[in-house]
Amino acid sequence: IHGRAPAVATGVKVTRPDLQVWVITGDGDALSIGGNHFLHVLRRNLDVKIILFNNQIYGLTKGQYSPTSPVGKKSYSTPMGSVDNPVSPLAFALGCEATFVARSVDIDIQHLTATLERAAKHKGTALVEVYQDCNVFNSGAFEYAQDRAQRNENVIYLEHGKPLIFGKDRKKGIRLNGTRPEVVELGKGVSEDDLLFHDEKAADPGIAFMLARMKRPEFPEPVGVFRAIQRPTYDELTNQQIESAMSKGEGDLDALFNSGDTWVVE
Repeated sequence: IHGRAPAVATGVKVTRPDLQVWVITGDGDALSIGGNHFLHVLRRNLDVKIILFNNQIYGLTKGQYSPTSPVGKKSYSTPMGSVDNPVSPLAFALGCEATFVARSVDIDIQHLTATLERAAKHKGTALVEVYQDCNVFNSGAFEYAQDRAQRNENVIYLEHGKPLIFGKDRKKGIRLNGTRPEVVELGKGVSEDDLLFHDEKAADPGIAFMLARMKRPEFPEPVGVFRAIQRPTYDELTNQQIESAMSKGEGDLDALFNSGDTWVVE
């Protein structure tokens, strides 16, 4: 079911709403062969949890470039370097109006555990992108976010209601300059009150989309919960329709076939 796991998960959750359903996917199958299924499960807000392991390469199929591989990436399928612009999984999800969107890093166990717990408790589609190193085919792709010596300068942790601050000494922050984010230094005419405060519950995903597009080296890359809002779930709405139809009593298939305008073809 490479790429088609969301379709299977939809059937399972609608028929067995008592189950907590998790989908495990990668950057390759979710965003390439399964892109259409990924889109629909996100926009429908099915009550499932999706962990997307992003290692910017096709690992299980032996090292081809993936939809998240950076421009210039050399692989078995792009020996001269990829000319494709990469997809941002979280920007894609926010464009689909996903109700829970988050990111963590594979070796940051405490943060990853807390993020997955948040996802598990969310009512609706919960997407967690995990930066995961592929030691065989793309080693070091996320070293900047994994290495303790580099992490503080390259990663910014999102916390609801708190200002966006980062850096080894926590002296840097993100503020809005018009409609664009910019990195500023605290204490040089800039205070915490001038910074962007994170609001994961904002109905409009615009700021979350902006954060999802922040990339090194211009910006630190955000991790944490980008968006967490409530909306009716696909499985609940579908089962309400089914129950409503069943409450009208058993249907008459023969009457249905002979209702309305009918023709006899001789």
